[in-house]
Amino acid sequence: MNKSDSEVFLEEQIMALEDVAAIQIQAWWRGTLVRRTLLHAALRAWIIQCWWRVAYSRLLDRRRLMVLQLSTRRECAVVKLQAMVRMWRVRRRYLRAQAAVRLIQMRWRNCLTRGFMRGRYQITASGLAMEMQILIS
Repeated sequence: MNKSDSEVFLEEQIMALEDVAAIQIQAWWRGTLVRRTLLHAALRAWIIQCWWRVAYSRLLDRRRLMVLQLSTRRECAVVKLQAMVRMWRVRRRYLRAQAAVRLIQMRWRNCLTRGFMRGRYQITASGLAMEMQILIS
């Protein structure tokens, strides 16, 4: 049984349509796979970006904390140094005044044993102001 030309032509057209349909299905499937792969890649990139933002903000927070601690340490050191310098100046002024008082006391005691001394003195922060009259008998 021989096939006629129209049957052969019809079979060829059906095969051509089947080939076109198979190509379209394959293209659709490949497109689906590519889109799925791109979606997965985009999701992975998004996850990495989210992680990096959190990690970077933590890094910046640590840096800010270190800078804050450093500036606090410097400020405490400056305050301590200023306090020590002020204490040293006050102590030096006190020791000078104490030496002046001892000198006055020593001279007063010497004058009491030798004669009469009359006067006045005033101790200030900048020094000693003294006015004396000594009579030796």
